[in-house]
Amino acid sequence: MSSNKIKVLCVDDSALIRDLMSKIIDSQPDMEVVATAPDPLVARDLIKRTNPDVLTLDVEMPRMDGLDFLERLMRLRPMPVLMVSSLTQKGSEITLRALELGAVDFVAKPEMGIREGMLEYTQMIADMIRAAARSRPKAVAKQPPAKDQAPLKAPILSSEKIIIIGASTGGTEAIRHVLEPLPANSPAILVTQHMPGGFTKSFAERLDKLCRISVKEAMDGERVLPGHVYIAPGDWHMKLARSGANYVIRLDDSPPVNRHRPSVDVLFHSAAQSAGRNAIGVILTGMGKDGAAGLLEMHQAGAYTIAQDEESCVVFGMPREAVILGGAADTIALSDIPAALMKRAEASGRAQRV
Repeated sequence: MSSNKIKVLCVDDSALIRDLMSKIIDSQPDMEVVATAPDPLVARDLIKRTNPDVLTLDVEMPRMDGLDFLERLMRLRPMPVLMVSSLTQKGSEITLRALELGAVDFVAKPEMGIREGMLEYTQMIADMIRAAARSRPKAVAKQPPAKDQAPLKAPILSSEKIIIIGASTGGTEAIRHVLEPLPANSPAILVTQHMPGGFTKSFAERLDKLCRISVKEAMDGERVLPGHVYIAPGDWHMKLARSGANYVIRLDDSPPVNRHRPSVDVLFHSAAQSAGRNAIGVILTGMGKDGAAGLLEMHQAGAYTIAQDEESCVVFGMPREAVILGGAADTIALSDIPAALMKRAEASGRAQRV
């Protein structure tokens, strides 16, 4: 076994999934499966023996629940973990909890035709493992709920001001950190997070419980209102559009862009066209380059644009590409982004009242 290869340990109670993951990973020239385990207790010993670079972990397993194991692992030995989850309501809620606990990303098992479906995911799984191997896993510190934290000051709003956010790997938690401190009457926010259908509704509902600002999964044709966050539904592109004096949301199932649907570039492009200088664009952690060209277009249209800094990113891929292209006016740590958004919204609100 080459020491230059990414070493992967696969943990799943299904022998079929363990076999498929091994086939997928070992087919890649830069990675290899060093061991497989049917449950976390076996995995615990194998981690010590094989010292893997990345762990793939099933959500529901016998002897020890995947979440319990993940929580202990991230507390005692933080390492890159890729969850393998079922496309069910319960599965999506558990997966989101796993991301909160420190998992880097997740693979959704196909509902039908597991063997064929998983093999079709070969390139996606390989890309996720590469991103996980480059990620910065950290022990997750407990934080008080948003409603127990001092809220940011509500800005003087212009109804025209709108915030546009794009993210991928590590983005679910980054988005939560941006939204939780915001006041209830913040500018309207549109969010594209790379996530498959079946997960975005649970993601929006989870955020809505944690945040002061209202969060929902976006619907085609609905009016965009201040005090609301709209999450792009999985497997649909989301665009910002104009209808008279109002902003509205448009959804479509046109082909993937940068291999993604929803695509961050699609959202950013529409914001540049429809909002121009009234928009604030934010690109958060994620692998690849989706959103980089769109953020540059927003910047050129007069929007204020932010890239998350490398130190606070799980994967500094999309923000790095945006910075290289010259699309980011500022590069800011994740913890400072909420205040920067409100400061910019406040300044714009005052300027439009002068």
